[in-house]
Amino acid sequence: MSPRRLVLLAAVLLPLAALSSASAQSQASRKPPQPTGPTLSASQRVMAGSPLTVLTTRAPEGSRLAIARPTDPPATAIVVVPLRARPSASLPTPGEAGAYELRLTRDQDGAPVILLRQPLVTTPPEATLAAPARIGRGQALPVRGIGPNGERDRVVLVPVGAAPAVEGPSFFPQENVEATLDGPDQPGTYELRYVMDAPVSGLRVLATRAVSVE
Repeated sequence: MSPRRLVLLAAVLLPLAALSSASAQSQASRKPPQPTGPTLSASQRVMAGSPLTVLTTRAPEGSRLAIARPTDPPATAIVVVPLRARPSASLPTPGEAGAYELRLTRDQDGAPVILLRQPLVTTPPEATLAAPARIGRGQALPVRGIGPNGERDRVVLVPVGAAPAVEGPSFFPQENVEATLDGPDQPGTYELRYVMDAPVSGLRVLATRAVSVE
């Protein structure tokens, strides 16, 4: 290639290279700044009494996750779970429907301070039960129970009219929504219940199904 053609080619390529470099620098300068503080990630609407999974990043040492009412001061909360070295945690939500607040807190100068907050709405809790309407004395009872599935919720078989705290053959739906319960030895009418046990509401029967033992 002649020297003249080389000069002409360089004259064309050099401005193009300069434009490409300037474009790359401009794109780099337009990148959004990376967050440096802690972050929260969780559903903002869940069924009352159900577990709430929360993910965090860059949470300071000694941080806690809390659920409180929006008007509660930093030192007041319904549920508090220490994060320790974990990036995530599961919190039991209040068993009453309403407006709450998820918070990331830590102590500062001996008192709790709120680092981050996020709205949380809980909807009315519901549950469903499935089981045979009749069984023989001492016969196994296959049961399916679905509801908020909180850590302390249970599906239990008790005599009709028993108080919510009365115990009987039961299982925890958070572990498995299906189970086989031991049927009573005495004939009569019994009641299969889904019993929610959550903050604020305490024990509450969400669903029932009559079971006749013959």
